Amino acid sequence: MASGIDPSALRTARESAGLTQHELARLVGAAGGERVSRWELGASVPRPDFLVKLARALDIPTLRLIHLEGDTPDLRALRLQAGLTVPELATRTNMAVKTYYSWEVGRWTRLPSPSILEALGRVFDEPADVVAAAFNEAQRLRRRRGNPKPGN
Repeated sequence: MASGIDPSALRTARESAGLTQHELARLVGAAGGERVSRWELGASVPRPDFLVKLARALDIPTLRLIHLEGDTPDLRALRLQAGLTVPELATRTNMAVKTYYSWEVGRWTRLPSPSILEALGRVFDEPADVVAAAFNEAQRLRRRRGNPKPGN
């Protein structure tokens, strides 16, 4: 499984904050407690910008609401932590959506140039070495899922 919202972490954080689903929905501008309930059940997922709003409302780091396969965040986790969709990220970094998406799902043969890693780092608010580690994690997860190596 790739990184993504962790429904149980959301529920735990909300309960720890002493909020009802309706109160949390109001704090983040969602359309009622039913939406939060669906997120907590895993029936739907919040948009990346809502993920950031949820973390702020719950006074926790956004990464705590994201399920990680290992200890290292992959590219998707960094993007979600930044509250961005793939098209938004591509626009901010002036790259093709298809290119970034290929990287996010681990389909790459060579790490991008340092300038690209730095550009992504600025958008993610992370150092370039963290971005490079996220690239490697995305590829590791792809291999683990049994997908072929890049280029095959």
